[in-house]
Amino acid sequence: MNSIDKLSEIFSHFPGIGPRQARRFVYYLLSRNHNFSEDLIRAIENIKREITQCSSCHRFFTKNGSPSTLCSICADASRDSSLLMVVPRDIDLEAIERSGSFNGYYFVLGGSLPILEKEPEKRIRISNLEIRINKDWEKLKEIILGMNANAEGENTADFIKEKFKNLDIPFTTLGRGLSTGAELEYADPETLKNALLHRSK
Repeated sequence: MNSIDKLSEIFSHFPGIGPRQARRFVYYLLSRNHNFSEDLIRAIENIKREITQCSSCHRFFTKNGSPSTLCSICADASRDSSLLMVVPRDIDLEAIERSGSFNGYYFVLGGSLPILEKEPEKRIRISNLEIRINKDWEKLKEIILGMNANAEGENTADFIKEKFKNLDIPFTTLGRGLSTGAELEYADPETLKNALLHRSK
């Protein structure tokens, strides 16, 4: 495998990128000057050095030289500790934050569950979620399942509800201000506000 094929294969693993799009990325890089490639290499190296994962919600955040293992959201004592929203990915958390409609804390699952998934524990951070819920047990009054409005999102929500069915904490889901099939990262702030406002058990 030559270097063009290798880099194309790497790009093809990116979400939503097929083989042809991946190859176009490679030829675009080849058409740019040397400084562009150097900047890209440095940016990739820096992101590994400067970004870490929050020990509480598992989102990625910039360390900025701080020794803290908590992101700015989890370290903010002014937020509502009785509310925990579970979202599939970091980008979904960012979409909710931009809407300005939620002041509780988050947990990032790291993905969602396809229908008929045989090993859900390997696809999402369900054991980490269990640890988080047990840690905050006395404070929590509601756990909001902020899943995408599609089959995988609903399957993930159903799995979590079943997993924690014996807990004396209400699990709610986002209201259908979200269109069926919609992903949180593409929803506008007003839609997300309505989905949170009209969440249901």
